[in-house]
Amino acid sequence: MPEGPSVRKFQLLTSPFVGQVVAKVGGSSRKLNVNDLNALRLQDSQVHGKNLYLAFVAAEGPFQPSAEETVLRREAARGARCPAQGGQGQICAAHPHSQDEELQESQCSGSEAPDGAEGPGNWLRIHFGMFGSVRANEFSRANRANKRGDWKDPVPRLVLHFDSGGFLVFYNCRMLWCSSPRADPASDILSVEFHRGRALRALRAPDPVCCTLLDQRYFSGVGNIIKNEILYLARIHPLTPGSLLAPSDLEHLLDCAVQFSSEWLHNKLRGQGLHPQVYQKEQCPLGHPLMKGTFGPSGGFKRLTWWCPQCQPEVLPGDGDPSPVT
Repeated sequence: MPEGPSVRKFQLLTSPFVGQVVAKVGGSSRKLNVNDLNALRLQDSQVHGKNLYLAFVAAEGPFQPSAEETVLRREAARGARCPAQGGQGQICAAHPHSQDEELQESQCSGSEAPDGAEGPGNWLRIHFGMFGSVRANEFSRANRANKRGDWKDPVPRLVLHFDSGGFLVFYNCRMLWCSSPRADPASDILSVEFHRGRALRALRAPDPVCCTLLDQRYFSGVGNIIKNEILYLARIHPLTPGSLLAPSDLEHLLDCAVQFSSEWLHNKLRGQGLHPQVYQKEQCPLGHPLMKGTFGPSGGFKRLTWWCPQCQPEVLPGDGDPSPVT
């Protein structure tokens, strides 16, 4: 499923439409009455971790964008266009079946999905599935045949046509109304308000670090790709209990998390793909064979993990120094 950097790019896709009125709607969503969006104005767009939030209000009255929204629009216009369009046209989201669209994560974590409906409200919360995406002014097209051999284009869950003539298309996502964004910027790995101290305290728990990194209460936006890549960059075995790691190792791991996530977003906004070092690979960059396992909290969701036994030595209780896995 899309991780923090991708959802932030989705927000930049929606940002140019803030202030516009929905003129026509469509889509295959069964849990959301899409007709409720007719004639509403898109008032705001926010992202928190892996969730996108869109605020809608009645269309009456003039619209004045907030300072934050003005900055988003400038950012979208300045650097988030597809190179294939020569710097002109709309920001492009990756194809739902392309490698850059999170390289097809193998499992989903219930902790990353939105909770049940919170009651009526004017915020639409959008949580994307494995191939979830947003497109602006274009529909996704099939780039390969499905299991039945049919070349069928993906069916959008929601299509919003605006009075300006442009439109947004949402694929493979769950949507529900809520009263306000359920978010804690201090936990968002890409937020300027990200709380390093709280994240470090979470990492110091006796749980395997590969599980702690996916805990959205402390690392909102971190998914399976980021987890695998930063553990390799930090040279930490995924099953190492955080309580056995030196404070300097935890600091380095957190630095890797912030830097990798920020660089991934930076590359996305320039239309560049992700080139993982260990995720879904057979060898690490140094040529060592990788191992693969499915790990997760007791009674919780398990996630596929790739690691290098030589570059990421296992740490066992009582070890003076990390020793390689045998």
